[in-house]
Amino acid sequence: MKLTKKERVDGRVRRKYDKAKTPYQRLLESRKVLTAEQKTLETLYSSLNPAELKRQIERKLERLCEMYQKKKKRSLIVNPYKKQTPSTVTSFMIQQ
Repeated sequence: MKLTKKERVDGRVRRKYDKAKTPYQRLLESRKVLTAEQKTLETLYSSLNPAELKRQIERKLERLCEMYQKKKKRSLIVNPYKKQTPSTVTSFMIQQ
């Protein structure tokens, strides 16, 4: 829903919204697209399958989580309750 108008009535703001539309529908209504581009957009839009797009996104997110978990396992796990000893570089810098 896109905000079309705001007006103040008795100290309150009243908002008027347009009907809910997809960006594709708004682009076609704007008449700023050439007819050739409009036909290519129509073929692309009709070829899209929202369910398949969601499955692809879910697969990619799962893969991203797996990669993060592998990276997390490789990193050094630090116990926050154990007293930490400074590394040699840190202690060398503190001494000078």
